Amino acid sequence: MKDVQKTVGLISDKQKVCYISYIDENGFPQVRAMLSPREREGIKTFYLSTNTSSKKVDCFRANPNACLYFVDKRFYRGVCLTGKVEILETAEAKERLWRIGDKMYYSKGVTDPDYCVIKFTAEKGRYYSSFKSENFDIE
Repeated sequence: MKDVQKTVGLISDKQKVCYISYIDENGFPQVRAMLSPREREGIKTFYLSTNTSSKKVDCFRANPNACLYFVDKRFYRGVCLTGKVEILETAEAKERLWRIGDKMYYSKGVTDPDYCVIKFTAEKGRYYSSFKSENFDIE
């Protein structure tokens, strides 16, 4: 992969869905499909919205280890980012990610206590394309 930032950024930006994994209370990995991140800072930090009451939020609070996976079905390639999650519930974080239409998920609006932000910070990654995989570091 010639340009990690560009390649991973393009894959993540073009997908409508991503997959996030966490470790449950019994020590087993779980995967959930989510709407793609609302914002990103390079390929290191990604912000997603979710329900505070979701199982994954409880699990992330107990164990912040996570993976974020993006797949480009058209070209059968993907990228797995491994890192840590932080659950953000500040007004600033929630307002930053709030979008028109979110009220259908969070009926009380941007201040809904069941609305929070997942901040995923990548530490390393693995890229798959053309029957080959390669690891890369996140700077």
